Amino acid sequence: MLYWALVFFIISIVAAVLGFTGIAAAAAGIARILFFLFIVVFIFFLIAGLFGRRRPPI
Repeated sequence: MLYWALVFFIISIVAAVLGFTGIAAAAAGIARILFFLFIVVFIFFLIAGLFGRRRPPI
């Protein structure tokens, strides 16, 4: 998911340099949404990993 956020970020930068403001704004919006979604999923799995079941040693 972070890969797609970076892809859309790069697309928005290239579009901004070329002057396509509508495309740049749309790509930046998608990149922002994917980035925050990635952060939420990362935090969820981090907490789940900390409080998850632990196997007893064998």
